[in-house]
Amino acid sequence: MADRYELKLPALKILQGTKEIYCFAVDGKKLHDFAAVSRIRRDDQKRLQGYQRPEVLSHIRSIRRYLESEGAMLPNAVVLAFDERVRFEPAVRGGDVKYSIPGELIIPVDESLADDEKPAWLVDGQQRSAAIRDADLAEFPVAAVGFIASGQEEQRSQFILVNSTKPLPKGLVYELLPETTGQLPRSLARRALAARLMVHLNMGDGPFSGRISSPTSPTGDIKDNSVLKMLEHSIYEGALYQYRNATDGTGDEERMLAHLLAFWTPVASMFREAWGKPPKESRLTHGVGIQAMGFVMDRLTADVPVDKVDWDDVRAILRGLEEHVAWTSGKWKFGDDHQPNWNSLQNTSKDVRLLSSYLQARVSA
Repeated sequence: MADRYELKLPALKILQGTKEIYCFAVDGKKLHDFAAVSRIRRDDQKRLQGYQRPEVLSHIRSIRRYLESEGAMLPNAVVLAFDERVRFEPAVRGGDVKYSIPGELIIPVDESLADDEKPAWLVDGQQRSAAIRDADLAEFPVAAVGFIASGQEEQRSQFILVNSTKPLPKGLVYELLPETTGQLPRSLARRALAARLMVHLNMGDGPFSGRISSPTSPTGDIKDNSVLKMLEHSIYEGALYQYRNATDGTGDEERMLAHLLAFWTPVASMFREAWGKPPKESRLTHGVGIQAMGFVMDRLTADVPVDKVDWDDVRAILRGLEEHVAWTSGKWKFGDDHQPNWNSLQNTSKDVRLLSSYLQARVSA
């Protein structure tokens, strides 16, 4: 019979504006009894589930060895997101400090629950909690900070904010952005629309389907950051700008996606061999080619809605590029004295500008 009980912990409720957080101590050995680690994945309908990176085993082993040594200490608090089953009962208090209220945090524990049914999720402290779980110790109390979350969207927002000053994998941030709510740093908020489009491209039908590398698409070979740069430029300065709401930063994502597919589908078909190869073997799927062809799309279709573009004309212009490109072999003929090998172009600002200018000149001729 699985144990069911209430874990009662002395805690402080701290008021931060309209938000409440709880500071308390808990035996790290008991964390996994009521808290789950929500690892990022996609379900059968390709919907995003979870929000944390997979466990880093070498890091966990290192922490465990330290914990099992004499005098070990973990001063940093783990961060937990609770659901409404967790409650706080204030104690009788006096004094003039209104923002700090002592009391008791009450957490229901049911060892029969699956991870996705537990009342708490680890927002920060995944490796530390795993190391404590595995360590040869009877107990190891840790400092903890918790908050009541309205759902996984708010948890993802807090996860990004908590980890924004740490070396959080960029790919994880980019995949979480489309399904995150709450206040985000301006640089990330600016990229959210591009990230949503990238997910649509990667998870839907079309030439990018499954090709963009991400935590939930690990077999993809096209770099996510290259696609994001292409999309972000087009949204703010190129062909996709016409579908953007400059007031609130949103956009007509359906028409943006249609515009992108109308351009990139013939690109992938016309340069089939180059598109089918990984970036090491093709400068089309390489960051320099993805961004440069994005500039070509902007040059050919800026300010013209997707249903008004003469796509037959666009395809004819793209066919005219065939004699000028060296995606997988040969040399780039930038000039009489400048003809580098096909694979010498790198994903640098200089080479992106060079190839973009070259291709745009060819389609404008």
